[in-house]
Amino acid sequence: MPSPPNVAFTSDLRAAMAARLAGISPIHGQATPGLKAAAVAIVVTPCDQGHAHFLLTVRASRPGRHSGQFALPGGVIEAGETPDAAARRECLEEIGLHLSADSLLGRLDDYETRSGYVIAPHVYWSPGLAQLNPDPHEVALVKHVPLSVLNAPGSPVMEPGDTPGRPILRLSVGEDNLHAPTAALLYQFREVAMHGRYLSVAHFDQPDFARR
Repeated sequence: MPSPPNVAFTSDLRAAMAARLAGISPIHGQATPGLKAAAVAIVVTPCDQGHAHFLLTVRASRPGRHSGQFALPGGVIEAGETPDAAARRECLEEIGLHLSADSLLGRLDDYETRSGYVIAPHVYWSPGLAQLNPDPHEVALVKHVPLSVLNAPGSPVMEPGDTPGRPILRLSVGEDNLHAPTAALLYQFREVAMHGRYLSVAHFDQPDFARR
């Protein structure tokens, strides 16, 4: 089966994504009391060939940090900090990427996790990447993933979960498989920012290994 065509990193793409994100009213706040507030960044950036990519990390081996799992750059929102500021700070701390305030394209729905967080996903535009400098205590690897892989046929796949009405979402990213929460956030990003179709992902569940 042929691969989806590459997505060009252009000013037109930036304008289209910003307009699509501005056209939704993202759901903020938590329905479940007591969750920790966190923010993550979906960073759209170019490769050497001028194709649009996004950044995906592999977490370093640390107790209680979902070691070895795929994740978007991000972390807990500190006291007095906005979710946008937290996402940009975490990008700088985790992978050495500075994002200016005007790099924000928009925001997606908050997502509540089984591990006790409510995640605020933000989409950013980074026109050029300086040499990244991942913190080895936080990040084992940063992957530059073509945006086009999110359009792969047959992805995502819904697997049965242990709660009625809450299937487990599996998203193929090249040879890797992602699960919620990361997969859910990227699925909504694909539908909203790339295709202009609003889709709620709040009901997609996480596999057991991602709940701890």
